[in-house]
Amino acid sequence: MIRRVSTTSCLSPTAFRSFTKWSFKSSQFHGESLDSSVSPLLIPGFHVFHCPDVVGIVAKLSDCIAAKGGNILGYDVFVPENKNVFYSRSEFIFDPVKWPRRQMDEDFQTIAQKFSALSSVVRVPSLDPKYKIALLLSKQDHCLVEMLHKWQDGKLPVDITCVISNHERAPNTHVMRFLQRHGISYHYLPTTDQNKIEEEILELVKGTDFLVLARYMQLLSGNFLKGYGKDVINIHHGLLPSFKGRNPVKQAFDAGVKLIGATTHFVTEELDSGPIIEQMVERVSHRDNLRSFVQKSEDLEKKCLMKAIKSYCELRVLPYGTQRTVVF
Repeated sequence: MIRRVSTTSCLSPTAFRSFTKWSFKSSQFHGESLDSSVSPLLIPGFHVFHCPDVVGIVAKLSDCIAAKGGNILGYDVFVPENKNVFYSRSEFIFDPVKWPRRQMDEDFQTIAQKFSALSSVVRVPSLDPKYKIALLLSKQDHCLVEMLHKWQDGKLPVDITCVISNHERAPNTHVMRFLQRHGISYHYLPTTDQNKIEEEILELVKGTDFLVLARYMQLLSGNFLKGYGKDVINIHHGLLPSFKGRNPVKQAFDAGVKLIGATTHFVTEELDSGPIIEQMVERVSHRDNLRSFVQKSEDLEKKCLMKAIKSYCELRVLPYGTQRTVVF
């Protein structure tokens, strides 16, 4: 079995300059896509693994799946050069009668203990509960509207428990009617510089699996992040690390940039500096006015946020050090 095949990685030179001193190695075993029609007895699953790098990890994980009659459709591995760390993600199909869900957890946990794994996570979308999330936003609602429509169409694999905003919305607006129709609660919590209403927010988001800041223009304190204790994902209206702070789109427009971007990242105590999950760019020119400039920026934000959330739910995003991510 070939364990790794060297590949060339295309990374943003601005955001990931320090990556250039590492080479990337990845392994893929390609088969039928999870979206393809398969036997009704077989259902898809994902597994991600993070442990110190030693010989035999891929063989052991593959044997575990094969021994239960499972079939691997895709396998990705990342081992950075000169670092004793191993990351992998597998996509497979299996018969839940032959391999019960609880037994699957136990089997992968046995391997995790053998290799002193830092993380071993299994997800079976058709059997496991959907991730519960809460959405926070301020005045602009283009990201919220996109998420609600994707969720309604079944393209966003989450359950939206509530929407929280520091801006009030009229009850007859499209957003409010949609939320009411689908039984999603809307909480208007006005904030001030002296009171960010964080205790109230923490109470509302109890029981969620992660939070999404869909253009929430308030800073979350370190106490809030520690109190919540789970991942918070933010969409930044700019190509980090450039144009931080207020109105980055206007900053970029005034600077006459030729590329605009959007960044989805994890929230940390330091403003706009959390590990990056996804980035997208689009070309602009002198022919764009501020209105078309803003429209292109908003479209990017929606696409970038949707892709990041989908990747997160499919276990494609793993922490790499303190400031980076591995995204399979």
